[in-house]
Amino acid sequence: MPYEAKKIMLDKAKSALSRLLDAIYEPIGELTVHAWVTKEPVPYAERTNGTPTGTLRVGDKWAELWDCAWFRFEGKVPAAAKGKKVVLLLDIHGEMLVVDKNGIPYRGLTTKNSTFDLTLGLPGKRVVEVSACAEGGETVDLWADGACNDLFGNFKDGTIKEANIAICNENYRHLYFDWEVLSELAEQLPDTSARKSQVVQTLYEASLVIAEINPETAGKASDMLKRELERKGGDPALEVSAIGHAHIDLAWLWPIRETVRKGARTFATALRNMEEYPDYVFGASQPQLYQWMKDQYPELYEQVKERIKEGRWEAQGAMWVEPDTNVSGGEALIRQILYGKRFFQQEFGKEMKVLWLPDVFGYSGSLPQLLKKSGVDYMMTQKLSWSAYNAHPHHSFFWEGIDGTRVLTHLPPEDTYNSPAAPRSLVKIESSYLDRNVSGHALMLFGIGDGGGGPGEEHLERLAREKNLSGLPQVVQESSLAFFHKLEREADRFQTYKGELYLEKHQGTLTTQGRNKWYNRKLEKGLRELEYVSSLLWALDGVPYPADKLEQIWKEVLLYQFHDILPGSSITRVYDESLERYAVLYEEVSALTKEAYERLAGLSGWNGEAAVFNSLPWERDAWIKQGEDWHKVAVPAMSGLSVKEAIRETSVAGMSASERELENDALVARFNAEGHLVSLYDKKHRREAVYPGEAANVFTIYHDDGDAWDFPQDFRDRLAGTMKLAKNEAYVEGPHAVLEQTYQYGESSLKQKIVLTAGENVLRFETEAEWKESGKMLRVAFPVNVFSDEVNCDIQFGFVKRPTTRNTMIEFAKDEICAHHYIDLSQYDYGVALLNDSKYGHSVRGRVIDLNLLRSPPYPDPLADRARHSFTYALYPHEGNLIDAGVTRKGYELNVPLTLTEGRTDRVGSHKPVQLIAIDNQRVMLETVKKAEDSDRLIFRLFETAGTHARTKISFGLPCASIEEANLMEEPIGLLREKASEVELEFAPFEIKTLIVAITK
Repeated sequence: MPYEAKKIMLDKAKSALSRLLDAIYEPIGELTVHAWVTKEPVPYAERTNGTPTGTLRVGDKWAELWDCAWFRFEGKVPAAAKGKKVVLLLDIHGEMLVVDKNGIPYRGLTTKNSTFDLTLGLPGKRVVEVSACAEGGETVDLWADGACNDLFGNFKDGTIKEANIAICNENYRHLYFDWEVLSELAEQLPDTSARKSQVVQTLYEASLVIAEINPETAGKASDMLKRELERKGGDPALEVSAIGHAHIDLAWLWPIRETVRKGARTFATALRNMEEYPDYVFGASQPQLYQWMKDQYPELYEQVKERIKEGRWEAQGAMWVEPDTNVSGGEALIRQILYGKRFFQQEFGKEMKVLWLPDVFGYSGSLPQLLKKSGVDYMMTQKLSWSAYNAHPHHSFFWEGIDGTRVLTHLPPEDTYNSPAAPRSLVKIESSYLDRNVSGHALMLFGIGDGGGGPGEEHLERLAREKNLSGLPQVVQESSLAFFHKLEREADRFQTYKGELYLEKHQGTLTTQGRNKWYNRKLEKGLRELEYVSSLLWALDGVPYPADKLEQIWKEVLLYQFHDILPGSSITRVYDESLERYAVLYEEVSALTKEAYERLAGLSGWNGEAAVFNSLPWERDAWIKQGEDWHKVAVPAMSGLSVKEAIRETSVAGMSASERELENDALVARFNAEGHLVSLYDKKHRREAVYPGEAANVFTIYHDDGDAWDFPQDFRDRLAGTMKLAKNEAYVEGPHAVLEQTYQYGESSLKQKIVLTAGENVLRFETEAEWKESGKMLRVAFPVNVFSDEVNCDIQFGFVKRPTTRNTMIEFAKDEICAHHYIDLSQYDYGVALLNDSKYGHSVRGRVIDLNLLRSPPYPDPLADRARHSFTYALYPHEGNLIDAGVTRKGYELNVPLTLTEGRTDRVGSHKPVQLIAIDNQRVMLETVKKAEDSDRLIFRLFETAGTHARTKISFGLPCASIEEANLMEEPIGLLREKASEVELEFAPFEIKTLIVAITK
């Protein structure tokens, strides 16, 4: 007699799973449910202050999206449950945090109907244990903090779905997971495998036994499956390190306030699971999240600290949050690491060695140096697997940054941080691991992430059965740091990948939510200015340095750099709230800076005269307006002068403005009847910057029916129109020749002042836009008279070259690219740079430089960029390449203006103006001056800007007791000079150096 067909046997075996699942929980009574509803969360002590709902039953509606409520579940365990394991089954079609009798978080629950990628498993958590062996008659009185939203912020229907007392049949539960693991193992094994045939046969025979599920048949089936589960894998070729994880977006499809509660729910669940599963190791990143727990759930936080001390809980990641690394500035990324590492060290005594960035939208080529100089040796991410056109060639490799620094990097081969920890996970890891020929170790992150929740019992039950199961790679639950230590032992065989890690997806995030990006740039520069002047005041006169206030502001700015806030990919409420806070922070930084400069002016002995200050490390000539008067001033590097001392005689002769032409002593700009720039003639070098016969500064609008992350690659073929010139006016104002133009499109308008300034070779475009379009993208392009196969793009602490050609799929995929202060297209003898003060998305094809100004996609914020915007960009035609032309300096000058301070007579002194630092090499930039975190010394952060070796003499304007080099964590690594005020430094290309200087007072 032949055997039954293998497929039929496996199908029959799999069909038993749903019957087993239904048999696990046996409802034996209903709970009485009451709720007190509020619009915002309230603490446990105020749990009955909301609007009472009265008694709720299954199917009753209790709230709308984002409503909150404290729930009370009451009941009595029936006498029939004596000797049985009793649980509660709770589902409010939202999220809940169950608390103990003292109001301390106990366990997180989530509706089983949460939005999730169901190929990764089911996300719901609905079970709360009452008793492992009930006496019968126990009183149930349970409180829970509820949220009317699912894991991803979606509104289901705000109704009660389940509120029952139930018996948990442990034998059926164990049999279910035995069955699930073996049936999936059989699916993953090749048809020719003897192991598969044997597993399928066993499952088939067991399915016949449990035609009727009862304790006797379940026991027999368990014995049959046991022999297959006890088969070991032998000596493994690949070991998978598994760590529980719950990647939590600090804001996304929910507001920040809900993230705080998501953190509590997730952390509480992890703690309870650790009590049930002794092998379980869990990891959580982002000190900001821990800080919220410390502030709002202190008892929960103390439990976490104990597990970290024990080694079962891994504090992960070296940054304050998991930030966007394209748009965030260089110093901001350093502060992410500085504050992140300090928190984990101070709170838990843990030195962070791994950068944990599972979900950001591309990785700046500056990161490896930032990591290594911060004592971070390893990096983990998986987002590169999302690239649309080209697969990244490695999962384990050395990533080399723009300066040559390398960091050991691993991408989990499963390509997710939401692993179900199922047999299919392990098979995918083994089959997909691109470096399995040279590595025997890979990482797996299991649990429910993004919206939080983390691993459930299903993940841990699977892992318990998969430790060393024949047919699968071996699995060990351990920390990611332990994994990297193993990986490092193999690393001498790994390949190196050089340059930025570009994600071929989510390029729209370089532009979406332009107001947030404007505030981010302004606050980064504003904090730089405030730290500089506060350092100078402290060094000169002992004025207290506002360290606590600066840290507070920095940390909030860093929070908004989270990879779903700053990139523009969150819901409307996130931007309503962050923009409100940005405005407060901006005003606070501005006020503190103004006060500090006024005090500095008084100390400098100018007797109440107005003064002008320059925080950049080179002398600057610029025009300032004092009252109704314009003055050309020259201000020394890192210093200031009274306006009277700074004024330089100059002529504004040759300035002219008409509706078709602007001219100063350096440039002539010509415009056509539509207001477009058709010529920018460089008088000194007798060169035309705009490509002849083409128009520049055309405001082009494209259909954009993508989302906040993405717009179509073929957007140029989806033209919606151009903004039309409605009116223009030309005039000369002081040293400025101005053409003021107003454009219209639909209900939107854009007003632009195009400005040439006497003595300057930059054409500025000062822009205000009232954008009201939906599903549209606004861009402006400049066809320039330059030919180059590469464009130079400003990034943090250097620049990268990117192709202007589209010869390969790699080049095609990099159509939209990130740049900060400038993007520059240069040939050997001439070039044109496009500078900006708050934009990041660019595209360069051939000779056309294209700047992405605004996007208004419909999701997830239907109001994205539909608002009033202000921004400035500028064209800088120049002789030679970007290095010879000082493009880096031009970018800084656009973003860091001189500071004019009105004089004060109530705070005067006799200090002479001090040039705090002088640098004799124009290719070395001073990025930061600040007071050290832990000492009365000053920090000076410098970097080489040109990608060359550089030697420079650094001189300080105040006597120095010592000059030391430090790492980015402000830890001294070498004494350079004692009792001297100057030092010589040598820089490698794009190298960052940090000096820690003791000022003699």
